[in-house]
Amino acid sequence: MKKISALLVLIGILATLSAGCGGGQKADSPGSSVEKKTIKVGVTAGPHAEIMEAVKKVAAKDGLEIQIVEFNDYITPNIALNQGDIDANSYQHQPFLDNQIKDRKYDIVSIAKSVIFPMGVYSKKIKNISELPNGAAVAIPNDPSNGARALLLLEKAGIIKLKPEAGIKATVADIVENPKNVKIKELDAAQIPQSLNDLDAAAINTNYAIVAGLIPTKDALTIEDGNSPYANVIAVRTKDKENPTYQKLINAYHSAEVKQWIDEKYKGSFVPTW
Repeated sequence: MKKISALLVLIGILATLSAGCGGGQKADSPGSSVEKKTIKVGVTAGPHAEIMEAVKKVAAKDGLEIQIVEFNDYITPNIALNQGDIDANSYQHQPFLDNQIKDRKYDIVSIAKSVIFPMGVYSKKIKNISELPNGAAVAIPNDPSNGARALLLLEKAGIIKLKPEAGIKATVADIVENPKNVKIKELDAAQIPQSLNDLDAAAINTNYAIVAGLIPTKDALTIEDGNSPYANVIAVRTKDKENPTYQKLINAYHSAEVKQWIDEKYKGSFVPTW
């Protein structure tokens, strides 16, 4: 019995020493510089999840296994990422992420753009944005975020000019030049496609355009491109942004195979940013 007790004590000492010397950081712990072979990526159900399935196949060729975690809301994926329950997420544009970080003090950052669901300006009366007549009635969404987005798009098209400092918080009051004296009508975003017959043009979100049978890259007079601040992004925890694992994720997402898949699947409704 004494020998057995001594042996157990010795085993306990060795275990303690082993934990102290070999503990360190787990390979998959947050902030580790060790390249991971498996990561969990949060997405929202629908196109983002579908695209990530295509990315997953490409990443596997580079030795990276992606476990896709689907969410049904826009808040939880950032909570899960910040807490370390997932390793990255892909579902939001930069202004939304910036607001989340500001409001909730998340320590997360975007590392690459993914796709954009481009807002476009549509019309049933003209074929080119340059044909917009003087005094034209142009509708934009009446919510602050999408309203600003629409005004930036109209500025990009040369229809209006905004105060330089307005940015993504632009309102109609920030218009400083309006050479064609267009009449901006602020309407509920979901109702704008139904009002298109009564307007000269309208800025419409992609999701509502699709329901109305419109294809952004085909039917819009002008649309957002990959340089838009509303391009969607891939986000990780700030401490992980230099981990080479996530460069593999970016490389897979930005691959020619995924771009082709998106173009064939969505036929111009969702546009790659690369």
